[in-house]
Amino acid sequence: MDRQLDLQRRQQNGNASVSASPSASISGSASLVNGSTPLPTVPTGAQAGSITITMPPIQSNSYYKIAPSEYVTFGWNFSSIIVTPTALTVAAVANGNTYPIGPTDGVISGTAQSVVWYPYGYQTANPSLPLVQASYTLHIWAQGGPSAFPTPGYLEPNSELVFAMYTPQGYTPLSSGWQCAGCSGALPQLKMNSALPGVVAMIIIMLLSGFTTLRRVWD
Repeated sequence: MDRQLDLQRRQQNGNASVSASPSASISGSASLVNGSTPLPTVPTGAQAGSITITMPPIQSNSYYKIAPSEYVTFGWNFSSIIVTPTALTVAAVANGNTYPIGPTDGVISGTAQSVVWYPYGYQTANPSLPLVQASYTLHIWAQGGPSAFPTPGYLEPNSELVFAMYTPQGYTPLSSGWQCAGCSGALPQLKMNSALPGVVAMIIIMLLSGFTTLRRVWD
């Protein structure tokens, strides 16, 4: 009787182990399929990742035209990044307005190190929010957003580059009747300035002639 009970218990335990074994393997497979790639370990004391603008040179004053066939290229390098961003957002900010930069509404690959912008193309496609003639600040941020707090190993938002944009004036031929408003007033001044050397020369000649005459009288 005791042996039968013992066998029954062993069978029950065996069945339980068999039934548990497939579920364990299934659960392990699910963790491999559904589990995300683990993030890199950020060492203690690591710095926040940063961007260094390389194009245009950040020390220079950069002016760009809002005109057909005028493209702008922004470039940068990364440093101290341990956790690669999933994507970058690039935008120009001026007068409280934010303008996406690039052909993909400002969102580019997290490993991209440059973007080409066509301001005139944006201008024609977005009449409700046109570009203005002003100074702009270039903003680049990762998935943490433009105000993300610096975190070791993660990209810190960058807003160091300032540039200006303007709309060039169209050419106006003289045959169209255009006149220089300030030129008419400058012409008499130019004539007077041109005559001044002659007047001075005449005065000098008169003085020399008078001096010569006086010497003859004195002699």
